[in-house]
Amino acid sequence: MLRLTKKADYGLMALKYIAEHPEATALSAKDIAEAYHIPAQLLAKILQRLAKVGIVKSHAGMNGGYSLLKDPRKISAFEVIFAIDGPLFITSCFTHEGNCDLTNSCTIKEPLARVNETISSVLKNIHISDLVEEGRSRTVRELITIRATSGEKILQAT
Repeated sequence: MLRLTKKADYGLMALKYIAEHPEATALSAKDIAEAYHIPAQLLAKILQRLAKVGIVKSHAGMNGGYSLLKDPRKISAFEVIFAIDGPLFITSCFTHEGNCDLTNSCTIKEPLARVNETISSVLKNIHISDLVEEGRSRTVRELITIRATSGEKILQAT
């Protein structure tokens, strides 16, 4: 089963929360953690990582916290997951080190590569702004269509 790590999940939740509060100069990790009942220390580390890669800005001081560095329409779920967890691979066939030992004899590597590419594409087309609930006409569920056809794409972003 393909699942987001807790860290990636918490990172997306935090960015959604920040995007939902554009009036705030900065929001603390503690406030965000309390809003979602998640561990504040872990969230602080996740936000520090997102600050390091340029997704959020860290504000020091008494009223410090975090703010988005980019428009939420320009921050993709893929970008956030990649920043927190590294490259996305749904199988052990494809890793940042290369291919597995069975690459030369494997008969399913190409279909699995297409699945991996399709999932990555879907995540690249979901943005933090899509996660913000402001009566938008499209919901996240509407962004993803799952279809199975004769060897064609399994997931498709709409």
